[in-house]
Amino acid sequence: MAQRLHLTVAILLLAGRTASAAPCQFESQGEGRVAAIVDARSVRLDDGREIRLAGIETTATTKQALASLLAGRDVTLRGSDDTPDRYGRQGALVFIGESDTPLQAVLLAQGDAMVSAEITDKDCAAALMTSEAEARRQKKGNWADPSAIKNAESPDDILAGIGRFVVVEGKVLSVRQAGAMTYLNFGRNWTRGFAATISKRTLPAFESAGITLKSLESKRIRVRGWVEGSTGPRIDVRLVGQVELLGANEPTGVRP
Repeated sequence: MAQRLHLTVAILLLAGRTASAAPCQFESQGEGRVAAIVDARSVRLDDGREIRLAGIETTATTKQALASLLAGRDVTLRGSDDTPDRYGRQGALVFIGESDTPLQAVLLAQGDAMVSAEITDKDCAAALMTSEAEARRQKKGNWADPSAIKNAESPDDILAGIGRFVVVEGKVLSVRQAGAMTYLNFGRNWTRGFAATISKRTLPAFESAGITLKSLESKRIRVRGWVEGSTGPRIDVRLVGQVELLGANEPTGVRP
């Protein structure tokens, strides 16, 4: 009897460790049934709550994919903060039924979304990025378009996406500091070329991640974010996850 009890306890402990190993298992923020797809990244539950899907940015196919996956489904919400945004939406990772994989990871794996880098939990962020990387590798959904990844050497193409969330790849030619801002310059003409800007208040996050900005000089990186600028295109980097170091053999985005 004692042996059987010990075995049962061991199995329960193993199951607990396995469950805790799944990424993105944040504190529960409640449950509900999806009553409506509001837009490409928001849904309304049957209790009236409006939920904003955390951790992703949308593509042309996100809303259709949401309708296909979520309409009428029972969901569990998870996250580190359930404070509504200024529009009254609750940000959360969404889990369908008993699944331990967030809907966001499913959308990313299908190429129906892009990682926003707002999830700061290391394991969860890595899991979401892995889902997107696999979709890129297989050229699924959004990544089937050769221009989905912008080339840093084509600033005019990047500038055409002003006001939109884009992914840019290229080689950092120089790292320069001006006042409280650090510039990762991808072009020799600083006013016309593409640059990623990082404010002084963001530096501690990079240092905590073991990244010194100067070390990125001459490195090939991927940057994601919202395009700004009137002459040369800029992406303001506020989160470490917006910057990825690329391998030597990883192809750079296709020029238009």
